[in-house]
Amino acid sequence: MSREQRGPNEKLGAVLALAGISNAGLARRVNDLGAQRGLTLRYDKTSVARWVSKGMVPQGAAPHLIAAAIGQKLGRPVPLHEIGLADADPAPEVGLAFPRDVGQAVRSATDLYRLDLAGRRAGSGGIWQSLAGSFAVSAYATPASRWLITPADSSVARDASPIEGSGAPLKVGHSDVVKLREAAEDARRWDSKYGGGDWRSSMVPECLRVEAAPLLLASYSDEVGRALFGASAELTRLAGWMAFDTGQQEAAQRYYIQALRLARAAADVPLGGYVLASMSLQATYRGFGDEGVDLAQAALERNRGLATARTMSFFRLVEARAHARAGDAHAAGGALKAAEGWLERAREGDQDPSWLGFYSYDRFAADAAECYRDLKAPRQVRRFTEQALSRPTEEFVRSHGLRLVVSAVAELESGNLDAACEQGVRAVEVAGRISSARTTEYVKDLLHRLEPYGDEPRVVELRERARPLLMAPA
Repeated sequence: MSREQRGPNEKLGAVLALAGISNAGLARRVNDLGAQRGLTLRYDKTSVARWVSKGMVPQGAAPHLIAAAIGQKLGRPVPLHEIGLADADPAPEVGLAFPRDVGQAVRSATDLYRLDLAGRRAGSGGIWQSLAGSFAVSAYATPASRWLITPADSSVARDASPIEGSGAPLKVGHSDVVKLREAAEDARRWDSKYGGGDWRSSMVPECLRVEAAPLLLASYSDEVGRALFGASAELTRLAGWMAFDTGQQEAAQRYYIQALRLARAAADVPLGGYVLASMSLQATYRGFGDEGVDLAQAALERNRGLATARTMSFFRLVEARAHARAGDAHAAGGALKAAEGWLERAREGDQDPSWLGFYSYDRFAADAAECYRDLKAPRQVRRFTEQALSRPTEEFVRSHGLRLVVSAVAELESGNLDAACEQGVRAVEVAGRISSARTTEYVKDLLHRLEPYGDEPRVVELRERARPLLMAPA
């Protein structure tokens, strides 16, 4: 369905010409983006011609998908007003701002928390199907630079009027902050064990809306406020990480930006670095290795002399992942060596942050293996994967599944088809126990690499075992 504007949409026509996208090309891109969000769209070149020449405005998610499709080609976010569709369905650029003012930062974060729920209530499968634009790594430039320039606000004390009907205390206390931190700790455990799509993990956005938002809008001292912002930043980063794990890249990006802003208000530089490291991993996963390096190095730069040895090791490991994706073997090797050196310096009594509890030599070895996978060095992949898999644990089920896939790829590239399929079968078994789009993508990549051996009995068996996983709804 469409509704008519007044005259041709010259803005849309001009931007399409600038991006070099034909009418048929735009229709195809919009249909593909819709399919990724579970929508069945059948636009064609005639549909696009009506949008441009007659000013017809497509309904529902289409205007935002049009902006996303053009944004992907241009390599930057494209707001609706730039393509003449600002009146289609109001869609504020919620979550993408990194305000300088603390009060505006609170508003930016709480607006994001509330908007996610609005999407769910509308029955559209969440706002990210109908409202969000595409992931654009350039959206991280301003948050990273502002955080580097000023990693802490001067004061965050707030004196607010009572929030009618919110249930929030007029004055926030430390006990309120403790509840948020406990929620974050519980969510971290569930996410590691069951994946970001597990129903328990999906309660994090609800916790942000119901618990964190009213507290952020209430009154608190500077001391309590710092702690409150820190706990809210942890939960917001977790919401981003879970969205990332389930393939909702747009949602993850917006949560990450707000988490970084909240970490700045908390004056928690290591936590801000952790958020930047999460941004880096997302950028790297999406194929933006150079930008991933920049984000990881931003995390490192501000934490020199502040973060613990284990924390610095993790940041260098994330940098290595980005270098490897960018194809820089020398830089990746140097970062891995530095990460291992920092890890060797870590001591039992170090005051590591609670959110770093997942990081051990096993995790270092697993990520090192992925670095060498990207650098096409199967012998090194095998060496580090064997170390990573030496102590499997039920606590980190998703990580175990990812390691098995990486091991299978290494075996395949070493010419060991039977071993590759054996590891692949184990990986599929693990992937079937969790809800993680990222793990499923790893399995798909393995199957793609096995296509040249499609008639081999072990490959056929693996493909059949993976079929239920690949056919499951995202």
